[in-house]
Amino acid sequence: MKKQLSILAIIAASILGFSGAIQAQETADTPAQDAPAQPKEAQVVEKSLADMWKAGGLTMYPLGLFAIFGTTLIVYNFIVIRKKKFLNPDNVKKVEQMVNQLQIAEAIEFCEKNPSPITNIIGYGLSRSNDKETDPAEIANAMEEASTEEFAGPYVLINYLSVIASLAPMLGLYGTVSGMVKAFNTIASEGAGSASKLADNISEALITTAAGMIIGIPSMFFFFFFKNRYGAIISGSSRIIGDLMFTLKMSQKYGPQDIGEILSDADGTPRDVVAEAAKEEK
Repeated sequence: MKKQLSILAIIAASILGFSGAIQAQETADTPAQDAPAQPKEAQVVEKSLADMWKAGGLTMYPLGLFAIFGTTLIVYNFIVIRKKKFLNPDNVKKVEQMVNQLQIAEAIEFCEKNPSPITNIIGYGLSRSNDKETDPAEIANAMEEASTEEFAGPYVLINYLSVIASLAPMLGLYGTVSGMVKAFNTIASEGAGSASKLADNISEALITTAAGMIIGIPSMFFFFFFKNRYGAIISGSSRIIGDLMFTLKMSQKYGPQDIGEILSDADGTPRDVVAEAAKEEK
């Protein structure tokens, strides 16, 4: 957990630094106030990002936090949610070779020395065995229990993207309502002739709406993107556990199998163990 928070803090700090550099550049590019005025017909009003931020009012501050947090989660999940990182096919092959030789203690020790989500699950399951009995059904149940706990943590950070995708447009809508209320109050108190003040109120309404949608749409897209990727990882782990239990059963019943290089991996590569077992029975 501490490692996850450290990575998130580093990413968030990098994003803040980058946005600060952009704002500083925009400030540097803004003409000085005492510069000679251009002819009225040649003037073009261009608002910088900082100007639009100010026009959006107080609602822009929580929206800004949502933007930073959402971007941090997207970058973090791109770094962390990877099939090879979770399923570690190279280590799975080594563990399966040990299980095929019924070297359960060696397999447990290997999993402890090479921690990853899948090796943690396998190691926890194999630890349910003892010198007197190795029950594949009990080991499989233990692995299922461990996988639920092991895969729950990373999914929480994916779920936060859904929260941001839901709350950001609602917060933008709040800014819209707030801006329109101010606009009508301006009309009621000063009449429609106060065009400048009225335009500021309407700008606040529209800018917050746009900001909420700009934050919410990518957050929703990446939520489903990472959710589908994570679902594929979990499916791959179930296949690995099933293949490992099949290897254990065949090894207990017929002795070590000639699995060679055709071993279970993260993609669920098929094997010829069934054919070998059928030959043994004949």
